Amino acid sequence: MNTLLLDSDDVDEHARTADVIGAVEDAFGAYERGDAQMPAKSYIDLPQYNGDFRSMPAYLDAGEWDAAGVKWVNVHPDNPADHDLPTVLGTMIYSDPETAFPLAIMDGTALTMKRTGAAAAVATDYLAVEDATTFGVVGAGAQSYTQLDAISEVRPIEEVVVSDLDDERIERFVDAYDDEFDVRAGSISEAGHCDVLSTVTPVRDPVVGPDDVGERTHVNAIGADAEGKHELSDDLLLEATIVIDDHKQCTHSGEVNVPYHEGTLSDDDIHGEIGELVVGAKSARTGDTGVTVFDSTGLAIQDVAAAHVVYENARADGSGYDFGLIDTDR
Repeated sequence: MNTLLLDSDDVDEHARTADVIGAVEDAFGAYERGDAQMPAKSYIDLPQYNGDFRSMPAYLDAGEWDAAGVKWVNVHPDNPADHDLPTVLGTMIYSDPETAFPLAIMDGTALTMKRTGAAAAVATDYLAVEDATTFGVVGAGAQSYTQLDAISEVRPIEEVVVSDLDDERIERFVDAYDDEFDVRAGSISEAGHCDVLSTVTPVRDPVVGPDDVGERTHVNAIGADAEGKHELSDDLLLEATIVIDDHKQCTHSGEVNVPYHEGTLSDDDIHGEIGELVVGAKSARTGDTGVTVFDSTGLAIQDVAAAHVVYENARADGSGYDFGLIDTDR
């Protein structure tokens, strides 16, 4: 029995967007039903290298399939300038829950991109208006592409507005999608007045306020992934219907972390977790007006769900590199 090695191109090819969205939705449902295990993310702090390591293990039983794995990921902000490497690198070990055999080792960076977009798509499907055709994105980095790819799977997006301080990044984004959508550069407010908005910036001072969104905009708040990060103003959050992915993670390092710890926002201001919407325990959007916000911190169950998709598709296609990691003849 062999282990499958899958590089970033393999993951990108086999993490088919619609499949990953479905698997991530299944994972949110399993987590809410208690059919998943997700220990707290653990950290190894490396101040001498201005970085850290994080381990993210999980198991989930989605009914028709179950899966387990762990993602080993880092954040090293000096990597691009000092080492010509990405700030974030990830490796995913995907295992058979029954035997613990390592079925695959795969690039976790591309996997993270795909599952993050998929989570936003799941939230958009439950929280955006049904006839949403316009999409705005604040921040034209790598995740902006995955957001549009995934969200356009659940809503018939026609027009796209991208806002960023870097004109070159905007130009690359527009060029990438010019043949698929009516896409243009715009201000934060222009992006925010679309039916769906994704914010994918690392800011600590909010850049999107109540006047920057439409009366029925759904916002996917993606950028906040550490204490102190904060893209949406407190006034906007207090006016909106807020759905989070996980209470502990979001109040520690998600979009709501700053106002929550300052006492500006409390549990009473949070509508529920996305898993509650998936299983029907809490209501999704029911009207045509009102701002909704999804606070996405990224969960290990999403990584395992996406890894399941990649592994099954790669095996079916005969892709990747098979190698004998473990001597099973012993």
